[in-house]
Amino acid sequence: MSESYYELTVEPSSHRELFADFLADTLPVGFEETETGFIVRSEEDLETIRWGIEQFAEALQKALGEPVDVDMRLGKKRTQDWVQAYQQSVTPVDVPPFYVHPTWEAPNPGRINIAIDPALAFGTGHHPTTASCLQAVGRVVEAGDKVLDVGCGSGILAIAAAKLGADTDACDTDPVSVGNTLENCDLNGVRLGHVWEGSAAGASRRYDVVIANIVADVLVFIASDLKKVLKPGGRLILSGILDKYEAKILDAYADMAVADRILQNEWVTLIVTDKG
Repeated sequence: MSESYYELTVEPSSHRELFADFLADTLPVGFEETETGFIVRSEEDLETIRWGIEQFAEALQKALGEPVDVDMRLGKKRTQDWVQAYQQSVTPVDVPPFYVHPTWEAPNPGRINIAIDPALAFGTGHHPTTASCLQAVGRVVEAGDKVLDVGCGSGILAIAAAKLGADTDACDTDPVSVGNTLENCDLNGVRLGHVWEGSAAGASRRYDVVIANIVADVLVFIASDLKKVLKPGGRLILSGILDKYEAKILDAYADMAVADRILQNEWVTLIVTDKG
């Protein structure tokens, strides 16, 4: 590991979700999302990345016909300082009945513990979509249920279902996520039934509960696949939905009834089931 690294702080004045998409598509490394923007860290100089973000902001401003400013600060820091600060910033998350903690923090004896160390794959329990999905899993998953986690990321939701006694499968189109899920299963002493690289269309059986914490547009696109792998009377947990896009999801799943709705900040998680 290098003794130093470059850190680029990116704080757009508006349209943070578009900047997040740009960074996700452009960066060869992961990035951290903060309350005001993003932090990119790399052992390589990030000057080219800063220039690319400036060009993106200018193009966005022309396309939208409105001011789009972005404040950026680039500096060089000691690696050990970042590692220590990062570990201190990653705190446990208490989402009854679950307690999600990094391995350097002690488990909670009064909860179902899930150990997740931050990695490239999404899902440490801190984001509202993951936290509300954990709430939904705690509400609907029962021992013996067959469960599928679609877009499993870190595997946190699949692990939660398995720890409740469910027979759980998981899939993700990102091979990094699949590997991270398997590693976290080993870390938590959990064994999943089948984990594959791909989508719900690759499932070979039907499920009592299907979890999909992705984004609204993808949930619309894969709606028929999710419904096909769900048993009659089963429940879909749909998350990653900004409240302004909720109507789009309700249209795509209009043949199903909303059994529960969890709102956290501007993020919505829906539990839907057959109408009847």
